[in-house]
Amino acid sequence: MASELCKTISVARLEKHKNLFLNYRNLHHFPLELLKDEGLQYLERLYMKRNSLTTLPENLAQKLPNLVELYLHSNNIVVVPEAIGSLVKLQCLDLSDNALEIVCPEIGRLRALRHLRLANNQLQFLPPEVGDLKELQTLDISTNRLLTLPERLHLCLSLQYLTVDRNRLWYVPRHLCQLPSLNELSMAGNRLAFLPLDLGRSRELQYVYVDNNIHLKGLPSYLYNKVIGCSGCGAPIQVSEVKLLSFSSGQLTVFLPAEVKAIGTERDHVLPLQELAMRSLYHTYHSFLKGGQLLVLWLTAAPPSVCRLLTC
Repeated sequence: MASELCKTISVARLEKHKNLFLNYRNLHHFPLELLKDEGLQYLERLYMKRNSLTTLPENLAQKLPNLVELYLHSNNIVVVPEAIGSLVKLQCLDLSDNALEIVCPEIGRLRALRHLRLANNQLQFLPPEVGDLKELQTLDISTNRLLTLPERLHLCLSLQYLTVDRNRLWYVPRHLCQLPSLNELSMAGNRLAFLPLDLGRSRELQYVYVDNNIHLKGLPSYLYNKVIGCSGCGAPIQVSEVKLLSFSSGQLTVFLPAEVKAIGTERDHVLPLQELAMRSLYHTYHSFLKGGQLLVLWLTAAPPSVCRLLTC
């Protein structure tokens, strides 16, 4: 196996390969052959997925100075070392499915980085220097132990896809709404209780996924015309404990959904999701209201907060 590995690297050096595949080699250490002499000066893409690496060499940038893509998916790396910051041409870094606990601040020096994948690790925080990655387009930090997002994340002006699923987030920083290029935001499976009211105001943001945040009971109104995933959010209403409202016309009796009762009196707070339910309800039952008489009757009996929702 060692001789075969050396031969593969030697051929790559001799023939000035731009791509080198060292996946599934059961490597516990970074191959010395890669770092020998001048290294591989022409190499642009290095694939070392599904090995058993625990660290990266300090002279990696010196030996592989033109590296553009580095794939280290499914290893046992615990720390992203300072040396990573010297790979100034790096555009794609995949460290998913490792044992990462620390990402060094020097990662902010990767000014050409466009795609950063750190999913399925043990990260509790990310350094604020992530905000220095002006060219970053994709950031996947799902399935970690994050309590908050990086302070300066809103400075990643090129960020288009942000995935933070299955962490421990309680809130979303309002400055996240300032990301001008963000198109897709996924925060499913966290502990979110509310979202910033400005979220969705940007026309660029079209997809928002907040599924399985059981404490989340409302959505900002700006998200109503977006593609939303919100299944498993909020505590379900127990219909057996709610007296359903209804109205009748002759032999026709229509029971209104429990959400109508949940709005309560005019002093109660109307959550955005409930507002959406009321508007949908109005359009659904409009065909049953003849000449507007039953509508007037219903609005007369309904709480003022409901009337405002249906007449605006």
